[in-house]
Amino acid sequence: MIVEEIMNKHVITLSPADTIETALRTLTAKGIRHIPIVTANQEVVGIISDRDVRDACPSILDEHICNDMLKQPIQRIMTQPVITCHPLDFVEEIATVFYDNKIGCLPVTQAGSLVGIITETNVLHTLVELTGAHQPGSQVEVQVENIPGILSKVVAVFAKENVNIVSVLVYPAKDEMQKILVFRIQTMNPLKIINQLRGEGYHVLWPNATF
Repeated sequence: MIVEEIMNKHVITLSPADTIETALRTLTAKGIRHIPIVTANQEVVGIISDRDVRDACPSILDEHICNDMLKQPIQRIMTQPVITCHPLDFVEEIATVFYDNKIGCLPVTQAGSLVGIITETNVLHTLVELTGAHQPGSQVEVQVENIPGILSKVVAVFAKENVNIVSVLVYPAKDEMQKILVFRIQTMNPLKIINQLRGEGYHVLWPNATF
């Protein structure tokens, strides 16, 4: 899946000359957490978050200082330079950028202009959809040898039992010679497929009850 499939295309923006107060009102009124700061040509020159605005006025006890700060231009507190992405970037790569840089959103640019924005909420929603976690069903985890072709062999067991697979995740086990296959399947009772997997000699980690 690529960024342009899940990004928000209608982006609320401000200019560097807009005040911090304007940013605060916009964040509150629109219920958003980030605002890209752009030039008249839609070039991204900064980004501001609700946290940036809160930090700009550290104490409401001194009303005079707080009001003075709110009248300052956004460019005084905006984050720059800005990490951006392209509409054709892969969503899993964007998730890595979020993780590595500890950020919550990325402006999406093309030919130097802002065309959208993607947030960690977009990525999380996509992950839920891709894994089928929001659909009724069961999860089965199988530990297997880390060898070529093993996935197709395990999938064949599901096919033989006529069990529909919604999604498959693969991640390393603690033993580098092993890996974990996580299947989301369209059945509320996985008993039959679990017994079949065990009968074929596979180690079922979850559900781990003895049937």
